[in-house]
Amino acid sequence: MTLSVGIVGLPNVGKSTLFNAITNSGVDAQNYPFCTIEPNSGIVPVPDYRLGKLAEISGTEKIINATIEFVDIAGLVKGAAQGEGLGNKFLANIRETSAIAHVVRCFDDDNIIHVHGGVDPIRDIETIELELILADLEVAQKALENQQKRIRTNQKEEVKKYDFLRKVVDELGRNNPVRTLHCDGDDEVLLRQYQFLTGKPIVYVGNVDESSIADPDALPSVQKLKAHAAATNAGCIIICAKLESELAELDADEKDQFLAELGIKESGLDLLSRASFSLLGLQTYLTTGVKETRAWTIRVGDTAPKAAGVIHTDFEKGFIRANIIGYAEFVEFGGWKAAKEKGLVRQEGKEYIMQDGDVVEFLFNV
Repeated sequence: MTLSVGIVGLPNVGKSTLFNAITNSGVDAQNYPFCTIEPNSGIVPVPDYRLGKLAEISGTEKIINATIEFVDIAGLVKGAAQGEGLGNKFLANIRETSAIAHVVRCFDDDNIIHVHGGVDPIRDIETIELELILADLEVAQKALENQQKRIRTNQKEEVKKYDFLRKVVDELGRNNPVRTLHCDGDDEVLLRQYQFLTGKPIVYVGNVDESSIADPDALPSVQKLKAHAAATNAGCIIICAKLESELAELDADEKDQFLAELGIKESGLDLLSRASFSLLGLQTYLTTGVKETRAWTIRVGDTAPKAAGVIHTDFEKGFIRANIIGYAEFVEFGGWKAAKEKGLVRQEGKEYIMQDGDVVEFLFNV
């Protein structure tokens, strides 16, 4: 399952700095608008402390993390929906991603140009969100016009689609993103079908300076950002992109020590990965043995056969049962052998709903 997150924001808010830090890509990050022209992408392993412990118990040769693809998209500006700045090309880049990480500047620095002359996170959010709304509104209005012709047949599905598009146009017309709509099961299917920009899950990434990262909530700009995220059904995390750049140069032990000295529990990559998984309703289950220990990405609510199919379609087709134990119990009892001897490994069938952190063996027949 490929998860891609588009990193967007106004020019000079720290997008490319953050992208470089979490992907070690070394892309250009200069102090002028439109430094990023072609979108850069990098596939990043999702940090997961559980894998190392499982690998140690199993004597594993190889560890494979779940992954996220991050895409650094050029800074959007007012008028992008009408082709200003780098225009519709970059709206199309956003449309191809699973979720959006909107980097918002929450720090003052006279040496770094701000395209609007000063720091105001809500104004900056509204600038970009309006461009996405305008782009969606154009798409939705055209779709609604086409759909109006189809409802003459009075077919239930066509009428349902028309009603959905009318709700979308009304919501966008009030300058609200599509994600604020209340959608039932049928509407959610249509929402995925149309891929509206403002319907994508979004996490606001407040970028603060190094002096504020230990207590970012003390900043009025961060308080405003978090309140806006809560009001618009969006996620919100706070990072320091400059600090993330420094962390990227360290090995794992040095990184942990550096974070501890600063009083920070998690790196920006940890926070962003977890927020992205949560927004998209994703989780991981774990497999472990001598050859490899691995995290597999599935959707929350997936059954055991569905999860098996992520490894190979034959596993789902020929699913018999799954041997499952929780991560904490697996570690406590030192692996499969002892856990089975104590009767702690459950045998689950086709109806079992997978849980995050399940350690699994699948039995199948092809």
